[in-house]
This record gives sequence, structure tokens and C-alpha cells, in this order.
Amino acid sequence: MEKIAVFPGTFDPFTVGHETITKRALSLFDKVVIAVGKNLSKKTLFTLEQRLAMINDIFANEPKIEVQSYEGLTVEFCHNIDAKFLIRGLRTSADFEYERAIGQVNKALRPEIETVFLLTSPEHTPINSSIIRDIIINNGDATIFLPKAINIKKYYKH
Repeated sequence: MEKIAVFPGTFDPFTVGHETITKRALSLFDKVVIAVGKNLSKKTLFTLEQRLAMINDIFANEPKIEVQSYEGLTVEFCHNIDAKFLIRGLRTSADFEYERAIGQVNKALRPEIETVFLLTSPEHTPINSSIIRDIIINNGDATIFLPKAINIKKYYKH
């Protein structure tokens, strides 16, 4: 049976931290589905289509990665695509507490789905999408925080 993992998030934008977590997950799973959530309550800088395109650009040559959008409960998305694993990246102890609570609720809803926590690389600990969005909006150079395959000027016009 194929080991399928889902790496869910808003990914607004997808950062080098996300990229590293995804690449590390490839050594653990047969397939990684990067699931870009449609969260209507969240105001995003990039459209869903732009976020999907950015991630597809990054992993264009990686056959073990699929990029999909979804809405609703993440564990239901996992169930619908026969994924038995959820990947979550942890930067800080606060991330752990938040993700642990969600993981426990997910386990109660879908006991067959395991949440797998991967620690971010130390150099990526301070990087998060909110900070990167702020840099981009304020005309700063965010390229060192974004995967090399992303040309942010293609997606964000000041």
C-alpha cells in the first residue's frame, strides 16, 4: 500500500521552510500531496490559483509531489484521497502546542490518520508567511525567504 502524506496549509506564500519540510517528507513517504486550503475567513495576499502555480513551479520536476486545493476539514480531505499521514512543520514550542491540539482532535475524528511533526531547520525557525507577506507588501526583498523557483514579481504587482 502506497504511503501518502498530506502537507496542508494556506501557503501565502510558500516559503523556503515549507520547501525544506516537503523535501524531507519525500524520504518518508511514497507521495506527498501539498494541500492548499481554501479558507474563506483568511485574507490572503495571493489568490488560490497563484499559490497553486507557485508550488507547482517549485516541484515541477518531482513526480512524488502533487499539489491540490481543498476546503473543509483536512482529515476529511486526507480520507478522501486515501492519505494516512498529515505532515506538520514545527518552528517553536508554541507551534507544538497549537499543532498538538489540532492533531489530537484530528485523531478523534479520523483515528486511522497519523499526524507527523517535522522540526524546521534551525535557519528557517524565524521564517513565516505573515512576515514574508509584510516584506513583499512593503517593497522589501523577500527572495532569500522564498524557494528559488518562485519569481515573486510574476505574482505580485505593486
